[in-house]
Amino acid sequence: MTTLEQHLAAAQPLLEKWGDAAVFGCIFAEGVGIPAPGQTLLVAAALLAGRGELALVPLLVLAVIAAALGNALGWLIGRAGGRPVLQRFARGERLARVEHLFARWGPRIVGLGRFVDGLRQINGLAAGALGMERAPFLIWNAIGALLWVGFWGFGAYSFGRDFDAIASATHRAGPFLVPLVLLGAALLLLYLMRAPRRRPKT
Repeated sequence: MTTLEQHLAAAQPLLEKWGDAAVFGCIFAEGVGIPAPGQTLLVAAALLAGRGELALVPLLVLAVIAAALGNALGWLIGRAGGRPVLQRFARGERLARVEHLFARWGPRIVGLGRFVDGLRQINGLAAGALGMERAPFLIWNAIGALLWVGFWGFGAYSFGRDFDAIASATHRAGPFLVPLVLLGAALLLLYLMRAPRRRPKT
């Protein structure tokens, strides 16, 4: 049995009983910092949607809302509790690594850090505790929710059987994924800015 099949088997009872609500609840809880199989349920539900057992669009919309709201609540908790709250979730080397990433990448880490296990769960808390301003946080929080759900949700729906290999490669590349995504986004932005604009026809 592949890793993907194991995840599907584990998620099946929750999805059969609660459907999209299970995905929403787990992704939301994960965003606040509570350990929950949000990503696993999203992938499993998207695969079931590919088989016609769940509706894809409502699933993806709920997943984006849950991801954004969970991180937003985490930001509020971190903002109110400050560094002592963050230290309950990350200590020692892990805390130093989180602080280094936020200092180096700024608000962008809120969005792109969703693709790194561990960082995804405390992104919101860390952003609030480390004093990130509301506007940039909300912007990158929304961008991250869309990218993450698009990759894991729509990706699982689209690629189906091949997604197990894709997921394994993504997890192995975890420490290098954020810089690669940032580089790709920067190159795309540069291309769009330098591309000649078409003049409207008269």
